[in-house]
Amino acid sequence: MPDYHDDLRLAHVLADAADAATMDRFKALDLVVETKPDMTPVSEADKAAEEVIRGHLQRARPRDAILGEEYGLEGTGPRRWVVDPIDGTKNYVRGVPVWATLISLMEAGENGFQPVVGVVSAPALNRRWWAAKGHGAFTGRSLTSATRLKVSSVSKLADASFAYSSLSGWDERGKLDDFLDLTRECWRTRAYGDFWPYMMVAEGSVDFCAEPELSMWDMAANVIVVQEAGGVFTGLDGRAGPHSGNAAASNGLLHEELLGYLGDAPQA
Repeated sequence: MPDYHDDLRLAHVLADAADAATMDRFKALDLVVETKPDMTPVSEADKAAEEVIRGHLQRARPRDAILGEEYGLEGTGPRRWVVDPIDGTKNYVRGVPVWATLISLMEAGENGFQPVVGVVSAPALNRRWWAAKGHGAFTGRSLTSATRLKVSSVSKLADASFAYSSLSGWDERGKLDDFLDLTRECWRTRAYGDFWPYMMVAEGSVDFCAEPELSMWDMAANVIVVQEAGGVFTGLDGRAGPHSGNAAASNGLLHEELLGYLGDAPQA
C-alpha cells in the first residue's frame, strides 16, 4: 500500500500557505466580496488562497490535475488535487471563525476518483485535521505533534449528537419533516455547519451529520478524514465517497438509521 507520506507533507505545506493568505485578510475592513452566478459569495481571499495552492502544485506536482472551487479543473491524469480555498465563505466575510481550507488528493480507481489524502485547516480556530489512506486520521498543528482520531461508539439515537448546517436545504429537498423527526429522536442537535461537523464525527464528539447539497470540493478532504477515523461517509443514496452531491457521515453504528430518515431510498 502506498504510504502517501510525501503527498501528505505537501498538503500541509499547501495548507500553511493558504492559512497565511486567508488570515491576512480575515476581518479586513476593505475585504472585497463578490457574488458568483450561483448567488454565493466569493472573497478576494478565496481567490488568493486557491491561486497560492495552484502555484505550489504546479511547481511540486506538474503532472497532477487540480480541481478548485474558484478556477475549475486544470490538467488530466490519474491523480487530482481537489481544493476548497475557504469552506465557509459566508462565515469568513462576517468575521465568524468557523471556516477552513480543504485540500485533498484523489486517485482514479474502479469507482472513479477516490480521496487518498486530506487536510482540513481552520486557522482562525487554531485547528487542523488530516488523514492518508491506510494510515489513520489525526489532529494537531504538525505531522510530528498530533493526536490520532477515532469515531464514537454511540449506538443509539437517543444517546446521539447530530450536527447539520441549516434547515432550508432539507426543506427544498422535501425532507424537512423527516429531518425534524430525526432530531426528535436524538439526544442533542446543533447546526455547526460546513466542514466542522465532519471533523467532530472523526473526533468522536459528534456521532453523525448530513448535508443535502454539496460539491466535490466540499467533501473530498472530509471523506478520508472520517473514513480513516473509523467512520462511514456516503451520499444520501448510500453510495460511498463524495460522488452523490450530498453527504451523510457517521461513526458507522448509526449510519443505517441516519439514511433511513434522510436517505433517497429505503435502506435494506
